[in-house]
Amino acid sequence: GINGAGIARDAAGRGYSVCLCEAGDVGGGTSSASTKLIHGGLRYLEHYEFLLVRKALKEREVLWKIAPHIIRPMRFVLPHHEGLRPAWLLRLGLFLYDHIGGRKLLPATRAIDLRRHEAGVPLKPAYRKAFEYSDCWVEDSRLVVLNLRDAQARGADIRPRTAVTSANFADGLWRLALAGSSGEEEEITARVVINAAGPWVDQVLRTVFGHNDAHNVRLVRGSHIVIPRKFEHDRSYIFQNSDDRIIFAIPYEDDYTLIGTTDAEHGEDMAKPEISQAEIQYLCEMASAYFREPVMPQDVVWTYSGVRPLFDDGASKAQEATRDYVIRAEKQVGGGSLINIFGGKITTYRKLA
Repeated sequence: GINGAGIARDAAGRGYSVCLCEAGDVGGGTSSASTKLIHGGLRYLEHYEFLLVRKALKEREVLWKIAPHIIRPMRFVLPHHEGLRPAWLLRLGLFLYDHIGGRKLLPATRAIDLRRHEAGVPLKPAYRKAFEYSDCWVEDSRLVVLNLRDAQARGADIRPRTAVTSANFADGLWRLALAGSSGEEEEITARVVINAAGPWVDQVLRTVFGHNDAHNVRLVRGSHIVIPRKFEHDRSYIFQNSDDRIIFAIPYEDDYTLIGTTDAEHGEDMAKPEISQAEIQYLCEMASAYFREPVMPQDVVWTYSGVRPLFDDGASKAQEATRDYVIRAEKQVGGGSLINIFGGKITTYRKLA
C-alpha cells in the first residue's frame, strides 16, 4: 500500500538497495478503498490528537505540490446542526485547523449563509448556517503506483504478486524466500526487513516470523456508497451525527456522489471486505438527515469497503482508536533488524517513510 510504496521510494532515493514484495496487486488493499482525501482529520481535534492533525496538515500542501495532477484542492461545507456541537466550537476547531499546520496556499475558513448560498440548495431548510474550509482530494491507488514508479526509477526492485513465505536471519543477513503467483520460488538477502503489510501486518509476523501471539492492530472496516449526483456545485459536505461520527458527501466521477465512511469492527477475516446492509442503512439515514431529498438504499449504484489497520491502543470504540502510525524496530535472535509499521493515513505516508 501507500506506506510501503513511500518507504521504498524514500529508501531508494537515499541510496539504499531496495526490494519491495507485494503478495497481491499494489494498492490493492486499504490504499484503494479510502475516502480519497488528503486531509488533517478535523474530527481528531475532538480527541485531542493535535500532533497527528498538525503532522497531516503540514503534509497537505507538500503532497499537492508533488502531485498536482492527481491531488487537487477541495472546499468542504460543514452545516451547523442546532442539536449537536455549538457554532462557536465549530469555529474554534476550524480556526485551529487553519493555523496549526502552516497553511499557505489553500483558502481559509469562512462562514456562509445557507439560505443565500448554492451549498444550501440541496440541504433541508433547517440548516441555515455553515462553515466552509479547505482540504484536498487524491486518486489514492494512483498515488501508490506513482510512488512505486519513482522508486523503480531510483533503482528499487518492485515485485507485485510476490509473497514472502519465510524469513531467517543468519551470518548478518536475512534470507527471505519469495513465491511468485506462477509458483516460481527465489531467495533474496537483506540487512533490514520492513513489514508494512497494512491489515496483514500481524499475519506476516505470525506466518513469516513466527510471532504466534502477534496482536498489534485493530481491523476496522470503512465502507462507502456511491449514488447518482446529489448536487450541482463542486463543493463537498461534512455531516455531523449524534453518535459523534462524521461522514462526507463528495462529488465523484462527474455523475455521482460518494458518501462515507463507516467505522465497523472487522474481525480477523482478511477476505475482500464488503459493506453490510446495516452500514448501507446507516450512511443513507445519516445523509438523509441533511439532504432535502432522502438517500435510499435503492439509490446505491456501487459500494466499496476497505480495512483500516489501526494501532490497537485499547480504545473502547473504533472511532476513538488513534489514526496515527506507530513504528517499532526489534532485534531478532542473532541481531536481525525487523521494522514493523502499524496504522497510518495516506496523508502522512511521506512523513512515515
